[in-house]
Amino acid sequence: MPGGVNSPVRAFNAVGGDPLFIKYGKGSRMTDVDGNEFIDYVSSWGPLIFGHAHPEIVSAISRQAELGTSYGASTELEIQLAEKIVTAVPSIEVVRMVTSGTEAVMSALRLARGITARDKIVKFEGCYHGHGDSLLVKAGSGLVSLGIPECPGIVKSLAEKTLNIPYNDIDQVRELFEKEGNEIAALIVEPIGGNMGVVPPKPGFLEALREVTQKAGALLIFDEVITGFRVSLGGAQKLYGITPDITCMGKIIGGGLPVGAYGGSRQVMDYISPMGSVYQAGTLSGNPLAMAAGNVMFDLLSKDGVYESLEEKSAKLCQGLQQNVEALGIDAQFTRVGSMFSMFFTSKEIVDFESVKSCDTDFFKRYFNGLLEEGVYIAPSQFEAGFMSAVHTDEEINLTIQASRKALTAARG
Repeated sequence: MPGGVNSPVRAFNAVGGDPLFIKYGKGSRMTDVDGNEFIDYVSSWGPLIFGHAHPEIVSAISRQAELGTSYGASTELEIQLAEKIVTAVPSIEVVRMVTSGTEAVMSALRLARGITARDKIVKFEGCYHGHGDSLLVKAGSGLVSLGIPECPGIVKSLAEKTLNIPYNDIDQVRELFEKEGNEIAALIVEPIGGNMGVVPPKPGFLEALREVTQKAGALLIFDEVITGFRVSLGGAQKLYGITPDITCMGKIIGGGLPVGAYGGSRQVMDYISPMGSVYQAGTLSGNPLAMAAGNVMFDLLSKDGVYESLEEKSAKLCQGLQQNVEALGIDAQFTRVGSMFSMFFTSKEIVDFESVKSCDTDFFKRYFNGLLEEGVYIAPSQFEAGFMSAVHTDEEINLTIQASRKALTAARG
């Protein structure tokens, strides 16, 4: 395997040392092949809201596996999950299942280009939307963690159709659309930045995106692969009251299994084959294992108090971490929306990719390894988000705060 891994950030290039190889996970903890146990705040990069190997999700997967893992044909499970998504997400009337968040985004962009007969796409610096060719330009966490400024292998003419502007900069959005609005098919955005660490939208930012895209006849695409069902049952769009034209979702909707989806109004989605002429297909789209897990996941998320508990746990953790850095006199900035959070080692206010890049990555490297020694696993990059689960206990949160104090002290030297 290239670098010994199947996804680059797992190689620990940004933090040094050997990567973890996990043997099993249960609840809020993971155990590696050497027998080391860690309190886990990566949560498979977000989707494991109910932790590892939740018994109800495992049971649903096991029952379905006995009936078959893939048919290449439709099932009732797909209909049930689609109905739950449509009920939960304000902008979605029709949804198409795919097998990953990357595939959802690639399909959504093709759909937008097919509807508008335009080629240009607008994205924001530091936002990552999967590894499709159109979007690996200033694409945030993975590339910047590895020190890759741009990805080779992307056709120049395609990259030229991708217009990058700073996140949270309303003025530049308006200027760009005034100049090139009639050539723009879509603007895609993480409504809460999650792939440069957590960067919340400034007040009025998402509203401005909705306004300028509507005026220009371009589509607004929300990439809710991370935020969908993580920050609320209806995603960031429900939280902020903004209605995009297309929404992309990821593995949260399959309980952590390989799955994704994109959806929108019936008018928009009727352009997709077989109703329309914009083609997209996949043998494993809507596969029964992921649909079975996803249906249970939605049932769990719909129970009273889930998001309130996540908010309370996340607030407690971040308050404790902040008290640590203040007591030790360490420059750090904290951002959080619901159960997504980040601690950036910089004195600058975090508003966009440039401010994120001001972080002291050497300090983070020492901090990360110090936490690992204390049995706490966070993302092996300064430029990634942390995630609270519903199964983290108060005791584990307290242990994490104590471990952070030790790791910070050691990193400071």
